[in-house]
Order: sequence, then C-alpha cells, then structure tokens
Amino acid sequence: MMQELQKNAEVFGLSLSAKALAQFETYWDYLSEQNQIMDLTAITERAEAVEKHFLDSLALTQAADFTGKRLIDIGTGAGFPGLPLKLAVPTLEVTLLDSLQKRVIFLEELTTRLKLEGVQTVHGRAEEWISTPGEREGYDYAVSRAVAELRMLLELCLPYVKVGGAFLAMKTLRAEGEIQEAAGALKILGGDIEVYHDYTLPGSPEVQRRIVVIRKVSATPEGYPRRFARIQKKPLE
Repeated sequence: MMQELQKNAEVFGLSLSAKALAQFETYWDYLSEQNQIMDLTAITERAEAVEKHFLDSLALTQAADFTGKRLIDIGTGAGFPGLPLKLAVPTLEVTLLDSLQKRVIFLEELTTRLKLEGVQTVHGRAEEWISTPGEREGYDYAVSRAVAELRMLLELCLPYVKVGGAFLAMKTLRAEGEIQEAAGALKILGGDIEVYHDYTLPGSPEVQRRIVVIRKVSATPEGYPRRFARIQKKPLE
C-alpha cells in the first residue's frame, strides 16, 4: 500500500525515499493500533487513510517549499498535516500543537517510534501558547486542517507567522463565501490572499479541495489572538 502512496505522491511532484515510506508504514500501524483505544480518526481502512490523511497532507507541497523551514500545525490531532510533511521533507522543523493531552502523548510516542528530530509536540491552546517566547511570528508557515471558519483560523494561526511567511488554509471549493467574509480579518491581522491551489485526491476525483495561501504582509497587533470564547462569539469583520 505504501507503494501506492509513492505512486500517487508523484502527482504532487514528490518522490518519497524508502526511509520515508517505511516511516509512513510505522505511522499507520501505530495510528491504527492506538485508534482502538482512543478516538484519533474516523478512518479505519488503510487505503482510505493513505489517501485522505497522508496524500491530503502532502498536497501542501504544491503550495510551498518546506525545505529547511519552520512550521506550526495548529490543532494537529493525530499529526495531520504536519507529520506527513516532516516525513516527506526531513529538513522541515515542525511544532505539533493540540489542546487534548492524550493526543499529544500519542504524538510523542509516535515521533519516538519514527526516530524523528526537529519535531516539538505541545499540549496547549493556540491563543495561549502564542505568549511563549519565540512563538509569536516565529514560523515560516502555519497550517491547520481544523474544521473551523476561516476568520477564526486566521486569528489563531496568522499571529504565529513571521512577516513574509504564510498561513496555508486547507479548505474546499465550497469555501468561497467564508473566504470573502474574511477580508476584514485579513486586514486587521496582517494577511493577504496570494493564490489558490486547487486539487483532487487521486482516489476521490469527486472531492475537490483548495489550499488558500495567505501571505503575512505586516505584523499582527499584540491584542490577537483574543480568548477563544471571544473569537467564537464575535469573529473579526
């Protein structure tokens, strides 16, 4: 099955090493094992996980060059998309941030099994971890596969991105409305939509997805992100 991953990754211009393919194999085995104990993913079939977790994560390589860069994955869950990107681009430094401790414990053990360096796992909330020294505007890229409105994601993610870097928002083609509604938030937070990268997953051509590349053009004011309850109640306009 990992050979299928290699073949389909080539659609995105990626050639995965034998080491990376073995690591993806270990990733799936441990994810499948631990998913029986805790709720890590609703996907339980190997082929579907390869497509909808691994390949979907790797699609981000169409939107950015991650070589030697620093990335934060906010609301990473079981490690997507940050860990697959790390396996494909070993020089990428990754911070995996999640608010649920049991998921972070899973990620800590997983990164040990994968024998990875340059991966930081953090139990915390994005609006709180931002106050840690070196975090605000400390990353080349922020990514998130969290199911949330773009205005909310912008406020949680853009403060982590250095000026000149980018937040890569993973959306569907049906997200045009929320993209338009985010114009005010972009202006306040220092972001600008640079380009869209639309793609389909090799095994599901009917599922059309979009990566929105949001370039950080100016510093985010210190008052952001606000407390999460405030972000939910009154998204930026």
